[in-house]
Amino acid sequence: MQHTTTAACSSTSTATTTPTIGVRRVRPVTTELAAISDIELIELLLAHDDAGWREFVRRFDRLVWRCITKVTVRFGTVVGPEDVREVHANFYGALMANDLHKLRMFKPEKGNKLGTWIGMLAINCAWDYLRSVSRQPVADPIAMAEERVCASPDPYECAAQREACTKVERLLSHFSRKDRTFVMLYYVESRTPEEIADEMGISVKTVYSKKHKIRTRLEKLLEQEGLSLAA
Repeated sequence: MQHTTTAACSSTSTATTTPTIGVRRVRPVTTELAAISDIELIELLLAHDDAGWREFVRRFDRLVWRCITKVTVRFGTVVGPEDVREVHANFYGALMANDLHKLRMFKPEKGNKLGTWIGMLAINCAWDYLRSVSRQPVADPIAMAEERVCASPDPYECAAQREACTKVERLLSHFSRKDRTFVMLYYVESRTPEEIADEMGISVKTVYSKKHKIRTRLEKLLEQEGLSLAA
């Protein structure tokens, strides 16, 4: 009989013992979550309890937003609403990183309040983001991309030009070797009439007449292909 009473007392004493951080505990019912202490809430978070995380968000998320915007509002020309949301996401990512290392560093026995600790983490996260942004080169707004003129040729124009060159090469295959050489020197390499005359051993007058004959013949062939010869 005495043994039974002792066991019952021991069971009662165990049930009322204050939980220790880092030890998994039974989650209280949802209606009791709002009344649990910060230490008990930390216990739920470390146990990866879903209801505990919902209570954490209910209890501290407004504080997190307030601390982040308190830092970022002074840098409105650098960060915008999207950046603030990114800082908010970074905060929760950092909070859950390394097996909840930042939460495990909370020391209630030193008289610290969980809200103060969370606020400090949120402020530090905002400053870390601002430091990373300051190291990035200044960029134009994304809307200006539509007004930018690309220095590279248009891909469609390049493809069309390659197709036209292929057709011209096919047509030139019916020309004599000297005529093909003349086309290469005059239209591709943009040589002067004097340079072409010296290269081909002909007079400058012949260069002009040869140009006219070749151009006339080539234009007719290109017209049949639906193309034109550039001036």
